[in-house]
Amino acid sequence: MLSLEAHALTATDNDLDALVEEIRALDALGARDRLESSEDDLIAQVLVLLGPGHALPILERFEPERRAHIAAETAAGQGEEWIQCGTFPEHSAGRLMERAPAVFRPDTVIRDAIRVLRHAVRQRLITYVFVTEASGHLVGVVTFRELLFAEPETTLAEVMVKDPFFLSPEIDLTEAMKLVVTRHFPAYPVCDDQGRLLGMVRGQVLFEQQAFEISAQAGSMVGVEKEERLATPWQRAFRFRHPWLQLNLFTAFIAAAVVATFQDAIDRMVLLAVFLPVLSGQCSNTGCQALAVTLRGLTLGELRKGREAALVGKEALLGLVNGTLVGVLSASIMYGLAYMQGQEHATTLALITFIAMTGSCVISGAAGAFVPLMLRRIGTDPATASSIFLTTATDVVSMGLFLGLAHVMIQ
Repeated sequence: MLSLEAHALTATDNDLDALVEEIRALDALGARDRLESSEDDLIAQVLVLLGPGHALPILERFEPERRAHIAAETAAGQGEEWIQCGTFPEHSAGRLMERAPAVFRPDTVIRDAIRVLRHAVRQRLITYVFVTEASGHLVGVVTFRELLFAEPETTLAEVMVKDPFFLSPEIDLTEAMKLVVTRHFPAYPVCDDQGRLLGMVRGQVLFEQQAFEISAQAGSMVGVEKEERLATPWQRAFRFRHPWLQLNLFTAFIAAAVVATFQDAIDRMVLLAVFLPVLSGQCSNTGCQALAVTLRGLTLGELRKGREAALVGKEALLGLVNGTLVGVLSASIMYGLAYMQGQEHATTLALITFIAMTGSCVISGAAGAFVPLMLRRIGTDPATASSIFLTTATDVVSMGLFLGLAHVMIQ
């Protein structure tokens, strides 16, 4: 287990890689606590090795004055870049951006560009040469292969890829992934609305960050914060999780209130209580299947605008088909149990079970698609506690429908 004690670290530590891996396993606040007693230059070294995707959230947890000191200690000026990137929206490509280390004018000859690059590659990893006008407008990209095979007196304008693909700094990571998923470039230029080069985002960083967002989705569905990691201290994990458990308890009482409303029917026919967890579990699973598919579609950008109603309708139809099949089996079991107990309403109970199971699965399937769509519409992460809201809806509907039908049809 990783030690989370905030002991002092110094620049003489010779196991920097191990420290970086330890920090990588922590959430941003935990990483800040782990590094806070360290020298600014050591913190800067760790953040540089972590890369912008991890470094910026950690740096933002420090006080502004300390943050500026740490940023100033980065050897190649990455810290200042991170602070500037922090002005862009959360989950945007701009927050992963770094300075483009090789920028030249179109009339630069290859011999001169290579002379400059010989020194630049000792400080930064350079993948592409970016070609801009004096105004900063990006007009082309040159690969090292072209530099190698072209004549030394050739200008960059003659060998560059003109009008290259670029990202906007404000673009959401999910949207950015849709654009780059078929390109697979090592790095992507980032430009403003006028096409002026602002920096670049490395493909590895972009994919790593998106992979983290997807991996955090399962936890978000049940109220686990994206920041929480395996090494997060239990006190902070408690603060992350407990509010959602309180919300879940409140929603559970809503479902319990529905059951209490039909307490008389349950008292008269205990067999109804036996089927409540069966009905609830089946409907919850139906809803969660629809929820998982919908969240995946939203994450990958598969849902086109205006197709929301069709998606909800499709999941409702699947709920009808699946609900009918499981409803027949459930009704048969209910009839058998009621008949063996000598219930005079065995046939009615079987019919109630079939209708409730089918209807609940239809509503659960539709809700599984509707809940994340609703959360996205109001500007919230579609995965945020979606399972909690969905479970409440399915429990209330399934139990209410089942007990309500029993109350009306069996006197």
